Amino acid sequence: QVQLVESGGGLVEAGASLRLSCVASGPNLRNTRMGWFRQSPGKERQFLARITWLEESTIYENSVKDRFTISIDKAKNTVNLQMIRLRPEDTAVYYCAAAYTQTTGYNFWGQGTQVTVSS
Repeated sequence: QVQLVESGGGLVEAGASLRLSCVASGPNLRNTRMGWFRQSPGKERQFLARITWLEESTIYENSVKDRFTISIDKAKNTVNLQMIRLRPEDTAVYYCAAAYTQTTGYNFWGQGTQVTVSS
């Protein structure tokens, strides 16, 4: 089982930057892919980005790829999501997720961290 703990959310003004962190623990992390998602009230959960632990290969959702950057700090078992030029529509609960590379979907989820962007 992979356990995930997010941090770094908060209240910021439009145009600000924020970095979310997700500390991962569990067996065989090098065989996982790590993703960031978000969910706003009344909306479906939205994929934002993912990175493979071993190769650090990344994929982004088109609407955020110019503002969000996903990265891994392997020494700290931490996956980060750097967000710049935040907009009020970025307001959501942000979730970290993990899956072993031989599986589909994401099996492990963090508790979420709230990001609120004021206009």
